[in-house]
Amino acid sequence: MSAEPARLLGIETSCDETAAAVVTESGEVLSSVVSSQIDLHARFGGVVPEIASRAHVELLTPVVAEALLQAGMAGPEVAGVAVTVGPGLIGSLLVGVSHAKALALVWGVPFIGVNHLEGHLYAALLEEPDLELPAVVLLVSGGHTLLILMEGHGRYRLLGQTIDDAAGEAFDKVARFLGLGYPGGPAIDSAAMEGDASAIPFPRGLKDQGYDFSFSGLKTSVINYVTKNPEVETVDVAASFQEAVVDVLVTKSRRAARETGARAICLAGGVAANSLLRERTLDACIADGLSAYLPSRSMCTDNAAMIAAAGWWRLRSDGATPLDAGADPNLRLTLI
Repeated sequence: MSAEPARLLGIETSCDETAAAVVTESGEVLSSVVSSQIDLHARFGGVVPEIASRAHVELLTPVVAEALLQAGMAGPEVAGVAVTVGPGLIGSLLVGVSHAKALALVWGVPFIGVNHLEGHLYAALLEEPDLELPAVVLLVSGGHTLLILMEGHGRYRLLGQTIDDAAGEAFDKVARFLGLGYPGGPAIDSAAMEGDASAIPFPRGLKDQGYDFSFSGLKTSVINYVTKNPEVETVDVAASFQEAVVDVLVTKSRRAARETGARAICLAGGVAANSLLRERTLDACIADGLSAYLPSRSMCTDNAAMIAAAGWWRLRSDGATPLDAGADPNLRLTLI
């Protein structure tokens, strides 16, 4: 009888998703459980840190139990416990880190601290283990907009980043201004499908300048335009705004791939679930002869399977993380 493959428990509590997953060393996802807090934060139009951390305390134990149950195993059978240690909301991070340390200590297995951003990079590898490297990774979320050259496992070169608002943050702010609700990304995406993307020529900040991004001016342009033209159709504003964001993201990703000699473009992060961004990235890759890696929407948003996948790499590369290691809300990606 063949031995069972080694399995890692992953835990993710960096923001407002309480998640746990079990992933094998070969990258097979045996379970992935995510408990969303959207309903708790929707009436505030954004994540309230205190509410988020309290919800994690209440939800994490049953979420971990469900992940283990779905994987058909008991806790002591895992090869280790991987958890997001940053970046994120400090209160939320501490809930996950404390829980993971306790489990690792009780079960006598390694504790592995994982960078949330590195987790997003590994989301695509779970579904595309043969991902061609080097690859340009566009990591776009509510808190980050990064253009990264992934040269190999653990080898990342930062090409560009936002100098003000992250793309996801801009989506949330514009959606809130337009009265489309929270979270803003899906709300804008949905409204834009009924609008005319060429209706309003919103500015493309820094589109032809380097690899850094800027979305603050675009957000202000939306507010000014709607204020001066109150009769404008909301769906046209949403579509035109989304068009401007995606145009900049894809243009810079495409140029980065060409100038670095990358073989592929990979999307990561919550905004990677955006319909137009996925469509335009795929079209660009086909036109340029590149491979396109578009994680499933469940792998774009925060989840623990990506944390476990990155945890396997870190365990093999660096070994266990000391139990006295803390959470870091401002943790940066380690670059070469």
